[in-house]
Amino acid sequence: MAEPGESRPVTISEVQQLVKRKDEIEAQIKACYELLEGQKGVGMSGPLVDAEGFPRDDIDLYQVRTARHNIVCLQNDHKALMKQVEEALHQLHAREKEKHAKDEAEALAEAMGQSLPQAFAKVNAVTPGSPASISGLQVDDEIVEFGSVNANNFQNLQNIATVVQHSEGRPLSVTVIRSGKQVHVGLTPKRWAGKGLLGCNILPLQR
Repeated sequence: MAEPGESRPVTISEVQQLVKRKDEIEAQIKACYELLEGQKGVGMSGPLVDAEGFPRDDIDLYQVRTARHNIVCLQNDHKALMKQVEEALHQLHAREKEKHAKDEAEALAEAMGQSLPQAFAKVNAVTPGSPASISGLQVDDEIVEFGSVNANNFQNLQNIATVVQHSEGRPLSVTVIRSGKQVHVGLTPKRWAGKGLLGCNILPLQR
């Protein structure tokens, strides 16, 4: 429920009602002007007395005065109503823009969620000059595929160790998620100056 003093979101039907009311007022103003035209074209400022200062007898003074008064009142109402219509349309437009941005963000999040496969391990260290470093593997890369190992068949780090041992000297296809995007690297396990065949540290992801 809206708090006291808090503006409640305007609805499209309320805006339509305001526009309808605006059209009605415009029609009433037009009718009043037509009435003044019918009174010898006296308009809003034509004299209501003759040359001698007597009330004119060729026009209906009561009708003219009433029409003029009504026009002033209606124009004030019209001005206030136009302000309301403008504010309401602005509010609707802002809300539509906000909704559009939210929809786009949700669609993007959904698309990213659908297109990114599940990671099962994460790189938490890469030694400079190592096979892993040369292949372009980076710290915080989340591994989704390491040769034949993926989230569906990964049980423990021994799975990766086995693939590495069997692939010494041969390039392995490794797919990682980096900054929300899939990145493919070719990693060739081999002997180098440091320990192991990769020169990186991999941790299983806790799901």
